[in-house]
Amino acid sequence: MSLAAAKQAVVDLGRKLAADRLVVGTAGNVSVRSGELVAVSPSGMPYADITPDDVAVLGLDGTDLGSPHPPSSEAPLHLAVYATTDAGAVVHHHGLHSAAVSTVCDELPAVHYYVVKLGGAPRVARYATYGTLELAASVQAALEGRSAALMQNHGAVAYGATPEEAYDRAELVEWLCAMWAEAARLGTPRVLGADELAAVVRRMEGS
Repeated sequence: MSLAAAKQAVVDLGRKLAADRLVVGTAGNVSVRSGELVAVSPSGMPYADITPDDVAVLGLDGTDLGSPHPPSSEAPLHLAVYATTDAGAVVHHHGLHSAAVSTVCDELPAVHYYVVKLGGAPRVARYATYGTLELAASVQAALEGRSAALMQNHGAVAYGATPEEAYDRAELVEWLCAMWAEAARLGTPRVLGADELAAVVRRMEGS
């Protein structure tokens, strides 16, 4: 993806996060990779106001390459994901259900077989102050073998090969959290076991 296209994708993803109410105000952040560069949403700007010219550009080592505004405070988290995965884009949101579930679970229970689309039930990354290398390392650990994770008392993060895939996965995490929260309100949710989820994977791979 060209850098210009990556910047536009950052703008589009940010506006979609706001429209879908997965963020409040300037919370959350997105990034898109362009070769050895990463386009990152700027810090503290309303999503509706961001244009491609406002998007920050970093090297994979974190070097700021003349960004017009400071990059998101969570840039270290995004760079950590790129360093350990094949991500083409990363989406971090503060969806209400994702944030709520992150306060009570160590792993989102597999109440729906769609967890296999994320590599398995999303884990909850241990809490650390936002924007820190400690948080980035915690998320790295939670993402091992997964394409999405919850962040304790914070929100959710997901990555994909494309901006669209990253967003779809981030949105799926919120839906799964909403389903679990609603099921828990009604009673004790039945959780799918490893054998049941393995059968789903085989079914998907064969279709």
